[in-house]
Amino acid sequence: MSDVSGRFVLAAAAAVFLATASLASAVAGAGAAAAAHDYGDALHKSLLYFEAQRSGRLPYNQRVRWRGHSGLTDGLEQGVDLVGGYYDAGDHVKFGLPMAFTVTLLSWGVLEYGVPAAGELGHALRAIKWGTDYFVKAHTAPTELWTQVGDGDSDHYCWQRPEDMTTSRRAYKVDAENPGSEVAAETAAAMAAASLVFRGADDHYAHLLLHHAQQLFEFADKYRGRYDESVEVVKNYYPSSSGYYDELLWAALWLHRATGHRSYLEYAIANAEEFGGTGWAVKEFSWDIKYAGLQVLASELT
Repeated sequence: MSDVSGRFVLAAAAAVFLATASLASAVAGAGAAAAAHDYGDALHKSLLYFEAQRSGRLPYNQRVRWRGHSGLTDGLEQGVDLVGGYYDAGDHVKFGLPMAFTVTLLSWGVLEYGVPAAGELGHALRAIKWGTDYFVKAHTAPTELWTQVGDGDSDHYCWQRPEDMTTSRRAYKVDAENPGSEVAAETAAAMAAASLVFRGADDHYAHLLLHHAQQLFEFADKYRGRYDESVEVVKNYYPSSSGYYDELLWAALWLHRATGHRSYLEYAIANAEEFGGTGWAVKEFSWDIKYAGLQVLASELT
């Protein structure tokens, strides 16, 4: 897909999940009389979407049976294991920034509203973990994060199934010499939020995610730079129009929530005005612009 609406499907699906979880929770609390729409079924279908977008070796309990293993050599050319994660929209490219935002919103939805639809909590947790397992692989050093697999230009000329694709699977990264504060900070936010989801259920995994989140935030803040200038092939697809200040604030608040460390809150407070976090002319909340979301997180602190 080359049109704008087609590019943002993965992140938009996470927003749908967040909204649907909220509605399902409200309806569950209001009783049967309020259930004019079947939000439980909508929640079920939104989670099925993420299973259809899975890349890598699929598990035995995969519910979308028409999908098969794909992308099993991702990262091989670069000597890293980048198998897994999610494809973007109808593409076969794995774009790190919208994928990380997707996992952050999935985690936020579970934390805020739970998953009231019967039997869906496990599927929601597996959807989150499918993303975070990939991020753990992609974060190969404290200041190195692989942010993209595949090429959007050649991919848009390909109408093969991902199981049969023959397009480029080249991988791209950001590091200290070629920084990418947006994608590193958003991935930190995703891992911090997910660590809260798994806390109590799998403390070892939660600790692992939090460790990566803290390293990634430090990397994003210390080596500041736009990721679409370091990974130029992303400019036609996910350019960062808002810059990286919003992601730095967003990640700091998620890390404060996950760790309780006041240093992250103090970072957000000290930089809020300079980084644009106190402005109210917020027109959207998206994979690119996080100000509305971080203002919601900040409001919950008071």
